[in-house]
Amino acid sequence: MFESLGWLPTFPLLGFLVLFLSGGGLPKRLVATIGAGSIGLAFIAALFVALPIINGDTQIIVHEVYTWMAVGSFESAFGLYLDGLSVVMILVITGVGFLIHLYSTGFMIDDPSYSRFFAIMNLFVAAMLVLVLADNLLLLYLGWEGVGLCSYLLIGFWYQDPENGYAARKAFVTTRVGDTSMAIGLFLIFSQLGSLDIQESMALAQVEWGLGSGYAVAAALLLLGGAVGKSAQMPLQTWLPDAMAGPTPISALIHAATMVTAGVYLIARTHTLFELAPDVQLLVALIGLATLLIAGFTAMTQHDIKRILAYSTISQIGYMFLGLGVGAWSASVFHLMTHAFFKALLFLAAGTVILSLHHEHNIFKMGGKWRQLPLAFASFLIGSLALAAFPFTSGYFSKDEILLAALELEHYGFWLWLGGVVGAFFTGIYSFRLVFVVFFGDSAGHHEAREVTGFSMAAPLLVLMVLALAGGLIHVPTESIFAAPEHGGHQVSTLMHSIMIAVPLLGIALSYLFYGSRTLSVERLMSNNVARGLHKFWFAGWGFDGLYRRLFITPYLWLAAINKRDVVDTASELLVILSEAGNAMLARSQSGSLRWYILSVVGGTVLLITLGGVL
Repeated sequence: MFESLGWLPTFPLLGFLVLFLSGGGLPKRLVATIGAGSIGLAFIAALFVALPIINGDTQIIVHEVYTWMAVGSFESAFGLYLDGLSVVMILVITGVGFLIHLYSTGFMIDDPSYSRFFAIMNLFVAAMLVLVLADNLLLLYLGWEGVGLCSYLLIGFWYQDPENGYAARKAFVTTRVGDTSMAIGLFLIFSQLGSLDIQESMALAQVEWGLGSGYAVAAALLLLGGAVGKSAQMPLQTWLPDAMAGPTPISALIHAATMVTAGVYLIARTHTLFELAPDVQLLVALIGLATLLIAGFTAMTQHDIKRILAYSTISQIGYMFLGLGVGAWSASVFHLMTHAFFKALLFLAAGTVILSLHHEHNIFKMGGKWRQLPLAFASFLIGSLALAAFPFTSGYFSKDEILLAALELEHYGFWLWLGGVVGAFFTGIYSFRLVFVVFFGDSAGHHEAREVTGFSMAAPLLVLMVLALAGGLIHVPTESIFAAPEHGGHQVSTLMHSIMIAVPLLGIALSYLFYGSRTLSVERLMSNNVARGLHKFWFAGWGFDGLYRRLFITPYLWLAAINKRDVVDTASELLVILSEAGNAMLARSQSGSLRWYILSVVGGTVLLITLGGVL
């Protein structure tokens, strides 16, 4: 039954349709069964279709559902394509997605819009599955826009609060900038290569466009624009921290299994195009490096538990972009997978803490909760170890591969590696700052806490803890896709290996000195004017929101204000005025006097006869 690729997006889509059409009239138990069960069935289907590729029996599975559109010589199929890359993606999307849905059945139980929540979550997963299984760029773009729509609906899920609506609009508009860039890139590829089929267009690009071709550079840049928007990389990273306005399971799904990984997938899927444009590929690495550093600095200054994790995601996606930029395609996809494990764990654990502390988000109003919240503490400890790339956790293996690949790149390799190592140092600081403050700090707001967990919330945490620890041992079957060697094969010195292991540990140790033992004083550090200025600058996300407000939002509002009565409005208002005047004239002619009506008819008849005689 599950051998067809078509079942993967069908199950969550059916779940969405049932929940949507029921209009919230179903019992919550049935809503939970449909909402989580549809993703569970999709995961089972993913296992069935992935096994032949995982076992090496085949490398590619293709399934054409139907011809989507045919206009003249252009034809686009609703076709699904499975290879090693999409195997990783579908297992992450459905596997981690199911755990998040199962957790949500308990977390959202008291929400009045329970059915609407699961309906949109199901549609979100269906759209992401279409995106990663599409065999052509047009169908991929359908899934791409689908996840954009669902993210808007989910970020603004609690729309009664105007701030949540603002966050949803900000995410939607910011990502539209990248989506427009991507759409233009698709037009360029089709106009020059005559095909939007992914495999065919990439093969044609190798034949038609030489290394460094202007068309290849332009197409790669345009697709990169789409990727930075969806994956919240510089300069379009500002939407993701505000996206924490939605319920915590939504944040987990966006960060771990769906939307922000889409940009990484797009570049990996079209890697042939980026190899034809080496300067753009290097730009991918530089964007990733800059983003991971900026987000890492910012995460160290935040107070909101979810915003810290949001900036952490931006930083970790930066590592994936760094890997893509140095040609470590498999390593980036590997880090995408391990990141899904530990970031889903951290977000769901954060949800448990928030729920147990009556929706408190400020970490400095928590403190000393390791005894009262043992499951959340264990989850945070393991998730933070993996995030900080502690030796032999899942994050260690994947991040290590990216840094090694960066080190072996000619000319810029050492500096990219050094930047990545510095980022790992700050990751150790902010990840364990979270652990020490929340679970060992002074309780400034909630002295008593009772852990809110049932089976539906505890089971996903336990599974994700195992994956965060041991997920680095999972084999990623992507080597057959990325046939070109990823590394130069040079020997990396023992010193470099030692540095990569030691630096995150130093970050953890420094975090302990500041926030654990308090041997070092944060207050004394902040007494310095330079330190206070830097803290304020980093806390504001390096001023990107303020810059965009001055460059784009304020001028736009000013133009809208002075152009409030524009030409279109004037034309439509003139039509109204003329209609009203004509109506008034006709109304005055309707006096109700029979003599006036007879005189009008006779006068009109005489006028017509006279005009007829003259003409």
